[in-house]
Amino acid sequence: MRHNRITKTFSRETGHRKAMFRNLVVSLVEHGRIKTTTDKAKQLRKHIEKAITISKEGSLQAHRLLLSRYPNKAAVSSLMKDIGPRFKDRNGGYTRILKIGRRPGDAAEMAIIEFVDYALPEAPKEAKGTDATAKKKTVKKAAPKKAAASKIKTVKKAAKKAKKKASKK
Repeated sequence: MRHNRITKTFSRETGHRKAMFRNLVVSLVEHGRIKTTTDKAKQLRKHIEKAITISKEGSLQAHRLLLSRYPNKAAVSSLMKDIGPRFKDRNGGYTRILKIGRRPGDAAEMAIIEFVDYALPEAPKEAKGTDATAKKKTVKKAAPKKAAASKIKTVKKAAKKAKKKASKK
């Protein structure tokens, strides 16, 4: 029986489950938002919020503790230098979970987990002279060259045939 059991096992053994959440934490720290199943996102929230609370302390002990839990130096330094100070004035609730429907393959409930202050990167604005028009111009210029090259090849083939006929006579 599962009475008063908090941890979901996700049908994985302990080591596999720990590795999975380590990887999810590192991915969330690197990218700012990730897409996963709703249940994994809810469990991931528990891990990442504790990590951020520890990183807000900013001490060497906190750094070493995070390295022991998440052995990825880049992710831990990002937690300590960027994310921890960013949430210094916040007492909790560093992440949000947005449900996005079901996955087509197995109908698993999917969600996006992201930091509360996450801002979508803006798409670069295209100017009047876009790359698409430049590509069209180069294609138009290249097309006559291809046609001319194919005409030259046919002329050369015809010349070879004429030489063969002349040598046979």
